[in-house]
Amino acid sequence: MSDDLGLFADDSGEPPRPSGRRQAREERDRFRRRRRRRTVTALAGLFVLLLVGGGVVYGASQFLQIGRFEDYPGPGTGEAVVEVKAGDTVSAIGSSLKQADVVASTKAFVKAAENNRQINGIQPGFYLMKQKMSGQGAVAHILSPAAKTGRVEIRGGQRLEDQLTPDGGHSPGILTKLADATCAGAGSNQCTTPEQMHEVAATADLASLGVPEWAIEGASKAEPKRRLEGLLMPGIYDVKPGEKPDEVLRQVITRSAALLEAAGLPQAAEGTGHSPYEVLIIASLVQSEGIEGDFPKVSRVIYNRLTHPVIKLGLDSTINYPLDKPVLLTKPEDRKRPGPYNTYENYGLPPTPISTVSKEAVAAAEKPAEGTWKYFVKCYPDGTSCFANNQQEHDAYIEEARKRGAF
Repeated sequence: MSDDLGLFADDSGEPPRPSGRRQAREERDRFRRRRRRRTVTALAGLFVLLLVGGGVVYGASQFLQIGRFEDYPGPGTGEAVVEVKAGDTVSAIGSSLKQADVVASTKAFVKAAENNRQINGIQPGFYLMKQKMSGQGAVAHILSPAAKTGRVEIRGGQRLEDQLTPDGGHSPGILTKLADATCAGAGSNQCTTPEQMHEVAATADLASLGVPEWAIEGASKAEPKRRLEGLLMPGIYDVKPGEKPDEVLRQVITRSAALLEAAGLPQAAEGTGHSPYEVLIIASLVQSEGIEGDFPKVSRVIYNRLTHPVIKLGLDSTINYPLDKPVLLTKPEDRKRPGPYNTYENYGLPPTPISTVSKEAVAAAEKPAEGTWKYFVKCYPDGTSCFANNQQEHDAYIEEARKRGAF
């Protein structure tokens, strides 16, 4: 083919010689641009090949690692406290265990738990584990009763202070139980002592402890060791081992304040003629004096007596409260003992609640049953009470109760 126009290069790869100087310069520029494009294209292709090759190598390495994970071989040593939070998945629990060096990897725990249905029912709270445990060992231990730590159950009718037992001993009160729950394990030096817990309960700022605003005035007037009585609602509380006493009380009281609000305080007190704190006191008397089925009637007796100008409450539970006795029956000499909780001698309510209160007791204090009763006595062995309008009826019920062996 003729190349008279000089459009094609010869076999040497050099551009054809143009007829003019300007044309030659343009041809050389075009040639250089084509050359650069070919170089860039080649480099890009090489880069893609390197990426693909690297991906193949990485994928192969990952494929070869499938089913492999780090795991400690032994039963573990030392102690580690791990918290399981509400809603935690098995993987989340494994991650917490890995962070505390309980297991070597999250996968070790997850793999060991795959065929164990119990793991899905694990409860929130704190667990005392060992470090450097195998995945299998960690699963077995966290599901054992020995692992659960820092759990305190508060029941309706319990009190802050330790109580005397019939054999002359003591049963732990709420403050002692909370102190004991701060111990991470046997021999731990991070425990809060009962004395330290009582000291904080008696002296710390009430607002800083989470006491609701409506209760601060009443609680602040109480004897120091009684001022938190009634403000801790029944429930299960998880205490972090090693936690300081002020933080333990703050967490428990703050949660209890929310439970009291859910039970209606302070709003429901508006229609009772009493302050929210007084309603709480009434609820504690109801809780201490009757069984749940009788709560509304017991509450009505208390209201009827409070509105009668010449009748005292006359409740045995208030006599035994400052004596730290959990029983209802009282001795004549104790009923004559002077003091703010003696409702045989004093008119009106005692200065503070005398126990923890359930939501049912609060509901009864907020809305007592309709009735004109002014007396009641436990007249059946199961604790059921008989309610009377006058002293004559009341005395008859007492005689029946004795015959039934109710007391």
